[in-house]
Amino acid sequence: MTEPLPTGATIGILGGGQLGRMLAVAASRLGFRSCVFEPGADCPASHVAGQHIAAPYEDEDALRRFADAVDVVTFEFENIPTSALDMLDACGKPARPGRNALRISQDRLTEKAFLTELGLRTAPFAAVDDEIDLAEALAEIGLPAILKTRRLGYDGKGQARITAPEDAESALAAMQGQPAILEGFVEFSHEVSVIGARNASGDVACFDPGENLHEDGILRRTTVPARLSNAQRSDAVLLTGQILNKLDYVGVMGVELFVTPEGLIVNEIAPRVHNSGHWTQQGCAIDQFEQHIRAVAGWPLGDGGRYADVVMENLIGDDIARVPDIAREAGAALHLYGKGDARPGRKMGHVNRVTRG
Repeated sequence: MTEPLPTGATIGILGGGQLGRMLAVAASRLGFRSCVFEPGADCPASHVAGQHIAAPYEDEDALRRFADAVDVVTFEFENIPTSALDMLDACGKPARPGRNALRISQDRLTEKAFLTELGLRTAPFAAVDDEIDLAEALAEIGLPAILKTRRLGYDGKGQARITAPEDAESALAAMQGQPAILEGFVEFSHEVSVIGARNASGDVACFDPGENLHEDGILRRTTVPARLSNAQRSDAVLLTGQILNKLDYVGVMGVELFVTPEGLIVNEIAPRVHNSGHWTQQGCAIDQFEQHIRAVAGWPLGDGGRYADVVMENLIGDDIARVPDIAREAGAALHLYGKGDARPGRKMGHVNRVTRG
C-alpha cells in the first residue's frame, strides 16, 4: 500500500506540453507543487509549474536534480527514453504508471499482442520489417490496410494507407526503414474512448465513454454521452478495468475503441491523461487530470460521475483566431495552452461546450 503524499509534496512531470500544463494546474488545486522536466525552454507546462528543468532527456545530471526535487514522477507522453527512466529509477524515483505500461504502449506490435492475450478484440495485424514481410502480411490480412511505424507515431503521423497492391512500395518507403505493423481496416460505425483510472490500492474508476471524431488523423471533437447501448457502455468500462488491473496500473489511461455490429474492438491504449478526456473538466466534479494526480500521489480516487453533457472541440492551428467569438458563447469554457505559433495541425487549445446540465 502506497502512503499518500501530503499536501506540499512535489509532483514531477516528464514532458512539458499541454497535458503536463493541465496536470500541474490540477496538482496545485490539491495543494501540491510541481516540477516539469522538458527539453524545450518555453513550453506550456513551464508557464504554470513551480519549477522547470530544461534539459535533454539524456542529461544525467539534470535528471538527478529532477529526482532530488520531486516526491513522485509521472509523465504526460509515453515516448520517454528508457535511459531517462532508468536513471530516475536508480535515484529511487520510479515513474507512475510503471515501466511495463510504457513498454507495451510504446510499440504498436507489443500493444496488439498484449490486448489479444487478454482476450480482447483488435484489428488483424502483422509485423512488417521488409518487402517480404509486407507481401505476406497483405496476403493474410487483405486490402484495404494501413501500415504504421511500430513506435513514435501520433496524430496520424507515421502511417500510410494501402488500398491497392501498387500502394505497397510507397507505403513501405514512408516508414523510412523503421519497424512497422500492418493493420487491417475495421468496419466501424464510430469510435469511442474510455478514460479509466486505477490507484495503488487497486481501486478502479472510469469516466463515461466519449464519442470521437477525427479529421486528418487528429481528434477534432469528443461528445458525451456517446452513442452506445447499455451493454456496450458496460463492456467498454469493464474491458478498460481489465487492462488497468492486468498492468497493475497507477494513474489515468485512455482506451480507444471501435464500435462494430460484432462488438467493441480495441484500437489503442494511451498510458496517460488523454485528449478525448478533456470534456471531464466541465462534465465532472473530478476531471481526468485531478484523478491522475490523486492516483500517483496515493490518494483515494475521486468520483468521476458525469453531471453534464459536453462537446469538447480541439482548437487546431488557425482555429485560435476564433477565440474572441468563442469567448462570447454561453456555456463554452476555453482552455488555451499558451503556445506561440499557430502551425497547421498544432493543438492550440480546446473548448468544452456544456450542452445540457
